[in-house]
Amino acid sequence: MSAARRIAVIGAGWAGCAAAVELTRHGHHVTVFEAGRVPGGRARMVKIGGHTVDNGQHILLGAYRDTLKLMHTVGVDPRQALLRLPLQMCYPPGSDGMEFIAAHLPAPFHLLGALWRSSGLGRDDKLALARFSTSMRWIKWQLNDDCSVAELLQRFDQSERLIRLMWQPLCVAALNTPIERASAQVFLAVLRDSLGARRAASDMLIPRIGLSALLPQPALDFIAKRGATVKLGLAVKNIARCGGQWLLQTDAAPEHFDAVIVATAPATAAGLLQPLIEIADIAAFEYEPITTCYLQYAPEIRLPRPLFALEEASGANCFGQFVFDRGQLDEYQAGLLAVVISAAGNALPHGHEALATAMAQQLANAFRMPSLSAPLWSHVISEKRAGFSCRPALARPANQTSAPGLLLAGDYTAGEYPATIEGAVRSGLIAARLSS
Repeated sequence: MSAARRIAVIGAGWAGCAAAVELTRHGHHVTVFEAGRVPGGRARMVKIGGHTVDNGQHILLGAYRDTLKLMHTVGVDPRQALLRLPLQMCYPPGSDGMEFIAAHLPAPFHLLGALWRSSGLGRDDKLALARFSTSMRWIKWQLNDDCSVAELLQRFDQSERLIRLMWQPLCVAALNTPIERASAQVFLAVLRDSLGARRAASDMLIPRIGLSALLPQPALDFIAKRGATVKLGLAVKNIARCGGQWLLQTDAAPEHFDAVIVATAPATAAGLLQPLIEIADIAAFEYEPITTCYLQYAPEIRLPRPLFALEEASGANCFGQFVFDRGQLDEYQAGLLAVVISAAGNALPHGHEALATAMAQQLANAFRMPSLSAPLWSHVISEKRAGFSCRPALARPANQTSAPGLLLAGDYTAGEYPATIEGAVRSGLIAARLSS
């Protein structure tokens, strides 16, 4: 093992927490700086109007091996903290949607079983899905030249109904980018590690506990018990080279470090690094918003499943794409439904109050339950820069910068995955290994 070094991690999101845990495990002296009071970055718990909720409803996959391993490391049992569901795309009963649920069979028979038993898809739709899956396995989920997901689906003759009910919702959920401008290669990387891998890899994992408690806070507790320093509510304002070290300026006393991992959001990283290195890749990013609408009903309100897909029709003020029954995840949240709108640019101009009203009405119509149109209370949380717009052949910065000992970590750095929790964790682990 290399000699212990003093390493600063700026940002206590999932990438920063992953980096800090990895460095601490290998005996380095770690200091974590986090401008906010609550760790987790864009996947954390927040308090609004006396209610504690996540700042967005997230879902993980069984393929997120590094995230699940890190949870084990810091003492979180994924079997207790996450509800594991087979891969599914189910629309409300009685709707014009579909029902597709992976079977409890070894891969690839779990998908063949799902296809055989699925409802709401015609013969041509099922054949198109089977052809697509077989073709992607044949080319090993790899394209010679990246293109949009829409172009890829057209190239492989996917039916309009299959695109509308399955591929578009899956793409926007995974990449937070509509199929017309989403990277087909990144989408295939997600499908390869889920649909194309063992059955358990395709499982959907829904947090039962708050996002901060799922990993960020246990990670900080883990490193603090091993001698690391955690400074919440303290922003780093400047990074400067000082001899062979790095000098960090905050509102407290300046500190010197052998290496620095900048694990903040891209815009914040750009502001810190602009005087030091060229960051053209970050500056060129465009972003997509994600909105989560929380609707609280009486505790006895319960959906038939913990998770449903919804048909999006922005022209009819139906912006919701998925709804989660939080009461089936945590008994203390009985009656709380979370409606998710990824790539939510069309929804934001309506304003939070009007959007909550529209989402409640969409649920009432979709489930044929008039009572859902009148929640007891509602909260809308919008992350306007929830993730970068994952476009074809997008240039993303490497973890290692041109300055020795200065590294980047975050879901936006170079990698196969889009802006996801797993992408952030993987980036943090890579940055930690490079810095030590």
